Amino acid sequence: MNSERHPLQPFLPPESRILLLGSFPPQRKRWSMEFFYPNLQNDMWRVVGWLFFGDRDRFLTADRKAFDRAHIERFCRERGIAIYDTSEEVIRLKNNASDASLQVVREVDLEALLAQIPTCRTIVATGGKSAETLSRILGCELPAVGECTPAVYADRELQVWRMPSTSRAFPRPVEWKAEFYRRVFSAAGIL
Repeated sequence: MNSERHPLQPFLPPESRILLLGSFPPQRKRWSMEFFYPNLQNDMWRVVGWLFFGDRDRFLTADRKAFDRAHIERFCRERGIAIYDTSEEVIRLKNNASDASLQVVREVDLEALLAQIPTCRTIVATGGKSAETLSRILGCELPAVGECTPAVYADRELQVWRMPSTSRAFPRPVEWKAEFYRRVFSAAGIL
């Protein structure tokens, strides 16, 4: 099996206070835009739209066939949200985007990411695989879903949160998922 390298550059606005870390992007055939959480079957941008604007479709294009990358990037810059993934290189054990079928070949260089966002003190794992990988990198306890644990990494005190997956494979309503994300965005002072 061949490995895949991460197809996107980290999105790291310098004034970011929160870093969202997923596991790895889905296959390109599932993308509706060239950015993070690109699959229309993923609810991340619906969750964010619901929390900040009361509109789960806020980040869809006018034809509702894609997420609006420019709108999302502008919003994330304004709110201080950085985004990347915990894996730089993976092997897909099955031909899908499921975390269960991802074998991590190379983890993210978290210290290098954090060096680019010096005001960031909150890291959010946006699913199970990313939480497992992140806790291994940080050497901290794996928090329960919706909870946080403190960690010190690269001489920085951090709050490490674990959120439920926003994938539709995790069959919960947007509003249910949003309540977990409300906690972390509020704690980080951006909601």
